[in-house]
Amino acid sequence: MQSSLIGKIEKAHRYAQEPERITFSEFSVIFHGANDDHTVCYSDHQWSCTCHFFHDRGLCAHTMALEKVLGNMLPVEARTNFDVAEATP
Repeated sequence: MQSSLIGKIEKAHRYAQEPERITFSEFSVIFHGANDDHTVCYSDHQWSCTCHFFHDRGLCAHTMALEKVLGNMLPVEARTNFDVAEATP
């Protein structure tokens, strides 16, 4: 294996341990929900989801789950403070 490729592989491993280096600007995923599949997108600093709840409320379990999974890799404006809602009785 070429030494330059070995160096790139080592760097990739280091980067993978530092997710704070990554910030998503846009993406689209298929989320396999309990009842149906939904397309969830983040673009132009806004979430969208094809589920009915998102259409009515502007957030949903699918977008919140992705926020949890992606954490600090999302820009600040993409993060919903839904942990506060969890703590409220």
